Amino acid sequence: MKMMSSDEKTSLSRFISLILRHKPQVIGIELDEHGWADVNELISGISRTRTISREVLEEIVRTDEKQRYSFNEDHSRVRANQGHSVPVDVELKEAVPPEILFHGTGTKYIPSIERQGLIPKSRLFVHLSADASTAFRTGQRHGVCAVLTVHSGRMHRDGFVFYRSVNGVWLTKRVPPEYLQK
Repeated sequence: MKMMSSDEKTSLSRFISLILRHKPQVIGIELDEHGWADVNELISGISRTRTISREVLEEIVRTDEKQRYSFNEDHSRVRANQGHSVPVDVELKEAVPPEILFHGTGTKYIPSIERQGLIPKSRLFVHLSADASTAFRTGQRHGVCAVLTVHSGRMHRDGFVFYRSVNGVWLTKRVPPEYLQK
């Protein structure tokens, strides 16, 4: 197998993300209740249209800068750590958040957010960052960026539940507008 370029790996990683977070049926596989996919089935399904091997999958999981994926102990199954739109339980443990978290978004969404707060839309959770620079990078994907401050400590004391994924992303079901600050 020839060496894959950085662009090819990025494209393949995005395709794997689509499969493991949103559309496993695209390659004819199913995720279990916790979002795990059988590695052999994943490779076989992807191989119908793209070049992939176990070594390439291992490298993508190991080197992904956002740590989007995890293997189980024996590397027979793989899953996305968060960001799913399909109903799975990735076995998140409740966690006490820091006093402040951040959310990056496009300025075009601010009027809606001011009315209804942050909602997960097609995802299972609202994603929050521990630092403003990460939130800014995330928000840039949506055009002109706005970074919102989330009063997560107060939310938690008021009964809202938070989770922290294995790659450090903070998750909650929603953030009402009264806990947000521009």
